[in-house]
Amino acid sequence: MQKVYFKDLGLAGYEETWDYQEKLHKEIVDLKLKARDEGILEPIQSKHYLLFCEHPHVYTIGKSGEDKNLLLNEAQLVEKNATFHRINRGGDITYHGPGQLVGYPILNLENFFTDISKFMRFMEEAIMMTLTDYEIKSERNPGFTGVWLDVENPLKARKIAAMGVRCSRWVTLHGFAFNLNTDLDYFENIVPCGIADKQVTSLSSELGEKVNVEEVKEKLKTHLSELFKFELISF
Repeated sequence: MQKVYFKDLGLAGYEETWDYQEKLHKEIVDLKLKARDEGILEPIQSKHYLLFCEHPHVYTIGKSGEDKNLLLNEAQLVEKNATFHRINRGGDITYHGPGQLVGYPILNLENFFTDISKFMRFMEEAIMMTLTDYEIKSERNPGFTGVWLDVENPLKARKIAAMGVRCSRWVTLHGFAFNLNTDLDYFENIVPCGIADKQVTSLSSELGEKVNVEEVKEKLKTHLSELFKFELISF
């Protein structure tokens, strides 16, 4: 069983968290490159990491995103106490903010499976299993990533968790954003994930009450561990 080093960063600035991810990612990639230079051809064992955090209000746009999907200008961003970043993950635009659980798995997939689609599906499945713990039925939406509710009804379909990842030399970056007690009004300032006709929701909205974030984290960590077959070690 693989060991994954876990850290909860709490409320953490987006740029500093991105820099931290890049540092951990580089540590793993450099180890792999060193092994290759030494003539080691088979996959090597490396460390893996999982970071949890919440971010201050921030909009991020991936490599395939379009700036027009941000509906605020610079002055309006300041008014909303929000920032904006173009980043190197896949996907379009999304929002992060307080009350949203963001997870960044930095895994060397050569120690698990070399299948980025399977990696994405496992993250989705862990969130779906967590929602089942709260008696909420969720599902995937064909043609889209993330976790959705009421997909069969176009008028009610809504996303509760978004995904966006980057994979370099089979080492992952970025991850998922799971709306718990999120202020959904901030999604009104973007075309979420570039999908104009779909809504977003949160666990608290679906339950009609504020949720215990620490409780959700523990459930999600358990399900991720089950699916990926890893052991989490705090560091």
